[in-house]
Amino acid sequence: MKQLSVFVVFSLLVSECYGGCAEVDSRTEAVAGEGFLLGCISCKTREEVPARATVDWHFKPAGEEKFRHIFHYDHPNATVFHPDFSDRLEWHGTPDPDVQTGAVYIQNVTFNDTGTYRCTFHRTLLLSLSHQLVVVEKEVELTVVAEASPELVAVISEIMMYVLIVGLQLWLIAVLIYCYKKTWDEHERHEARRALRAQAELLQEKENCGGDQPDKLGEVASLE
Repeated sequence: MKQLSVFVVFSLLVSECYGGCAEVDSRTEAVAGEGFLLGCISCKTREEVPARATVDWHFKPAGEEKFRHIFHYDHPNATVFHPDFSDRLEWHGTPDPDVQTGAVYIQNVTFNDTGTYRCTFHRTLLLSLSHQLVVVEKEVELTVVAEASPELVAVISEIMMYVLIVGLQLWLIAVLIYCYKKTWDEHERHEARRALRAQAELLQEKENCGGDQPDKLGEVASLE
């Protein structure tokens, strides 16, 4: 549902902001019993030209040869033609006559909804000299499954999360080892300096003792 909401918001944004219109492919896997957004986007090549568009959806069930007309949108009216989709299709496309996002939402998806969906834009460019009709068709191969399969992005994100966790742990261990080694080296240098000072003091004491001994011998000789 989170990915569905993101797709709906993105579709509405690109349809309302013509300068940022981007044609995004629809998802192709639905879960039985849940809702599904059939995405279909057709951006105008010349945004400065006013236009009006209608959208038709056709459906060909798996194993059949013919398409059946199931939906038509001509702002502001949306019409469902086929009884199999009665009360199950909702318009989630551009809410104005210049349609660029022709998405429809299927409620309560069933396994019978598996098949090919064809989205057709009939766009009339309102040119100053004459009107020009442009027809754009797109198809979506929909598969209905009992349970949602893990999305590739989600799997990659999970893998990257574990890699990041392991990497942080290794980095923390390396930092601890470095800090311990640095502390130990500092301790060794401190002990070495203490040993040198102690040795220097001992040598100085010996030198002082050696310097006083001749004086004491002279005092003894004078007393004699």
